[in-house]
This record gives sequence, structure tokens and C-alpha cells, in this order.
Amino acid sequence: MKRQNIQKLALSGMFLALALVLPLLTGQIPQIGQMLLPMHLPVLLCGFICGSPYGMAVGFVSPLIRYLFFHLPPIIPTGIPMAIELAVYGLVAGLLFKALPKKNIFIYIELIISMITGRIVWGIAMLSVMSMGGNTFGFKAFWAGAVVNALPGIILQIILVPLIVIAFKKSSLLTED
Repeated sequence: MKRQNIQKLALSGMFLALALVLPLLTGQIPQIGQMLLPMHLPVLLCGFICGSPYGMAVGFVSPLIRYLFFHLPPIIPTGIPMAIELAVYGLVAGLLFKALPKKNIFIYIELIISMITGRIVWGIAMLSVMSMGGNTFGFKAFWAGAVVNALPGIILQIILVPLIVIAFKKSSLLTED
């Protein structure tokens, strides 16, 4: 196994650990966690820094592993749609970061497209899960969950993710292959 792959595997393990641990900081007040989206940050970073396969894997398994250890988030209706959403975040962030020009401004574009795509997929997954249980999930619920309630986390992601990715670019930890 190449040194670079071992490095990406190790970093993705760190991002998985962060995705499992960061929600503990907001665990006492679930509304804060729903607003700050602590699992999203490490998954997005993993997609940018380690690449799309790693970001997708970390995104998909982190809510499921967290459920196994802590029984949170509830697997239905929250955990499965979140796993799909986070997998899309990691996948799209990694794909776009590799495909688009390497100028720092594009990190913001890649991040915003990843966030929008992930939230749309989350809405589709929530609609599917809720309808299987005989419940409804309309546009108001989507808008509240994907945008209004998540606005502090969205702002936090737009501020922190590019800064961290740029710091990794300046270090030798991120190779743009």
C-alpha cells in the first residue's frame, strides 16, 4: 500500500473519530446539535482532504456506528437519511475538489454544492423513510430541517471547512492528485 493511501486511511480514521465524538459536545442539548451539525464538519473535511471514497465511507458509517455505541441518532427516522446525506457530502466534496481548479475560491463553490446536494438527498431520504411509516414529510419540514434549523451549522461549515482545507493545502498533509 502506498504511503499516501496509508496517510489517507489514517486521516479518515481521525475524521471518523471526530464525527463520533463531536456530537458529545452538544449531546446534553439536542437542539444545539441539530443547529451546529457536528457530524457534518469532519465528513466534509474528509471528502476534501482524503478524497471521495474515504469521505463517502466516513459519512455513511459515522451515524450508524454512533447509533450502535450511543443509540443516537435514532436509526429511524433520522439515522438512515443522515447516513445517506453525509455519504453524499463526502462523495461530492471529494469529487469536486479533485475535478475543479485548485484555487482557494473553488473550495467555497465545492463546499456549497456539496452542502446543497447533500441536503436535497437528505430530503429525498427523509421523504422515503417517513412515507414508509405512513407519515408525511413536506416542503415545510424539509426547509425547516435542511435550512432554517441548520443555519448556524451551515455558517460554521462555510467558515471553518475552507480555512481548514486551505491549511491542509499549505501543509504537506494534502496532496492534490
